[in-house]
Amino acid sequence: MDAVLHALADGSRRTVLEALRQGEATVSELAALLPIARPGVSRHLRVLREAGLVELRQQAQWRVYRLRPEPLAEVDEWLGSYRSLWEQRLHALHTEVARGKRQRRSSG
Repeated sequence: MDAVLHALADGSRRTVLEALRQGEATVSELAALLPIARPGVSRHLRVLREAGLVELRQQAQWRVYRLRPEPLAEVDEWLGSYRSLWEQRLHALHTEVARGKRQRRSSG
């Protein structure tokens, strides 16, 4: 999971993953989305591939990438315990806001 989190830490790699959510893309198509040179795009794709977030297939002379969502499910599962903590806190905040509104209405 560390490799996945490391891969997700970079904005360019998140841009690539976002594009691949829409479907497969060639290296050229992905490179057009980023304001960096093609070798930099290749390095980002290598990090994503090593983290298991994308897979590559050769189609004639093109390298085509597609998203592999399984590693993201592992991160989502790990975040689940933190999500429930935040949901509890947000629920408590909602309760306090509602209580404040009721108090203002009864005071006014």
